[in-house]
Amino acid sequence: MSGRKRIRYRVGTASWTDPTLLESGFYPPSANTAAARLQYYAAHFDTVEVDSTFYALPSERNSYLWAQRTPEDFLFHIKAFAALTQHPVELRQLPLAVRERLGSEAKPTEPGQRVKVDSGEALELCFSMFAAALSPLERAGKLGCLLFQFPPWFTAREENERYLDYCRAQLPTYRLAIEFRHRSWFGERAEHTLAFLHERGLVHVILDLPAAPSLPATPFASTSDMAYVRLHGRNREAWFGRHERASERFRYLYSNEELTELAQKIRRLRGATEVQVIFNNCYSDYGVRNALTMTKLLREEP
Repeated sequence: MSGRKRIRYRVGTASWTDPTLLESGFYPPSANTAAARLQYYAAHFDTVEVDSTFYALPSERNSYLWAQRTPEDFLFHIKAFAALTQHPVELRQLPLAVRERLGSEAKPTEPGQRVKVDSGEALELCFSMFAAALSPLERAGKLGCLLFQFPPWFTAREENERYLDYCRAQLPTYRLAIEFRHRSWFGERAEHTLAFLHERGLVHVILDLPAAPSLPATPFASTSDMAYVRLHGRNREAWFGRHERASERFRYLYSNEELTELAQKIRRLRGATEVQVIFNNCYSDYGVRNALTMTKLLREEP
């Protein structure tokens, strides 16, 4: 028998409420409330990634309800609010206390106006409000990673490494998973990037994306005792297209052969005792179908 430590694999999707999933027939007619849908989802999977928190700060009440409606061993991974990852944010999505600290920037001049909360008291308040809202999940032992998905313009340079240190300092007791969307972090710099993350206890997010020169080819490697794999699908045309529904971008159903190959790569990860596998191909029931297959593959003896 091998002396290698047993690895816990958790598999889920990046949403349980996407409109196209609700239309797909995954949920039975009896799952006709928010509570019933989450309970049904949690009966099939042991983890989920929350995407809505990217668009607006979460509420403590929602965190409490999520904790109440899921089994004891369930984990929520929470996508960081856009302001925390240097994305512009719709002014109306910022709490009044944050807008007040922005001063003249927070005066609306047009519908849908966006602002960047990139320094000072306003940004620190966003961090503290984000963390406070998640306290019910943390107390329940159901808070996994905080996913920091940085934009393509967040390139590999010292200024941005300092910002990662700032994020770590703002949330010192949380597990942060870092997703880079610019190629400069990898390639010849990959070893440095992985070492940087490891030294700070940050989780490297492994991406499966469409093959394209503008998208990063992330190393299949872990930098922490937890590994995080995000599977976005491989539909290049849809990824770069314009769509009425955001879910169209992720319209890709992995084949059994692709899933088997991915499962083999996931099994070869070293250094992690727990691996999170999140399907973000959230179009119709594609994500849940692929996640169910991956769960079976990872349960099989290698």
